[in-house]
Amino acid sequence: MRRRGWRTRRRGRRQEEKPIVALAVAVLGVGLVVAVVQWLLAHWWVLVLAAVLGAGAGALWWQQHLNRRRWEAARAQGLRYQVAQLDALDHAAFEQAVRDLMFRDGCRDAVRTGGRGDRGADVIATDPAGRRWVIQCKHRRDGLAGSAIGTPDLQRLNGTARPVHGADVVVMLTNGRFTRDAGPFSEDTRMHLVDRQLLARWAAGSWPLWDLLHRVPPPRHPRR
Repeated sequence: MRRRGWRTRRRGRRQEEKPIVALAVAVLGVGLVVAVVQWLLAHWWVLVLAAVLGAGAGALWWQQHLNRRRWEAARAQGLRYQVAQLDALDHAAFEQAVRDLMFRDGCRDAVRTGGRGDRGADVIATDPAGRRWVIQCKHRRDGLAGSAIGTPDLQRLNGTARPVHGADVVVMLTNGRFTRDAGPFSEDTRMHLVDRQLLARWAAGSWPLWDLLHRVPPPRHPRR
């Protein structure tokens, strides 16, 4: 009983001490703030220097941002590829080249998504007419001599492009060739095939990809 009573009194003292400690911390905090404010008022030039440095850093960042945007826009306008150049790329660089071509044609949100877990989408972009493009890229180091892309690859893309990625336009693209049965399957599933010949025309820069394909869906909401 004595031990229980001692513990009760001890807990009571701790509870009484908590408000005192909190008050002491608050007083110290206020005192610190007051001291800092007084020091800054006495050394006002520090505030001026900090403001100047902050403004300079912000102006530098903004200028660099504008320069990057101008550089990318200028690069996109003049971007051209020969199909032989695309043959020489590895798969990741090939996907990046396709992304850059979509950006060149006005898809400002074009992004390369290829890699592990891409679920069939190597490049995703929204064109100026508001249509969402999902593109799977099949690079063949040997070009036309490489293995042809057939319906199994198209079936996998068809299974994810619309239900998973929300595609309006689904594209299978290669610097090689397709099997004979790929064409009918793509027509039945409303997919688009870009083979070596069509890729060469697009990469040359004369037309955007949607002007080279048949039966592209109508615009959603044209960008202004």
